[in-house]
Amino acid sequence: MKGVRFHPAAEAELIAAGEFYEAQAAGLGLDFVAEVRRTARTIAAHPEVGHRFSRRLRRTLVRRFPYGLLYRVEADTIVVVAVMHLRRRPGYWRGRV
Repeated sequence: MKGVRFHPAAEAELIAAGEFYEAQAAGLGLDFVAEVRRTARTIAAHPEVGHRFSRRLRRTLVRRFPYGLLYRVEADTIVVVAVMHLRRRPGYWRGRV
């Protein structure tokens, strides 16, 4: 199983989205973070699970929330490039690749 590392901007997106959901309803932000972490464990165990998004990137969806993890598989780790909202600002993450 490969390790998963979040790009600093992806980590900031995770925190911001978690805070947003927590402000909507108590515990919802924690649920969001837990789902993202569960999805990260899944891609660590099965890196090919995500759909090919581009030549170097894959994307897998987060259950219950309109988010996806955009990631690349490297020799010894998986780098999550973006915790992306599926309906906002397409392509904003391109500078991270």
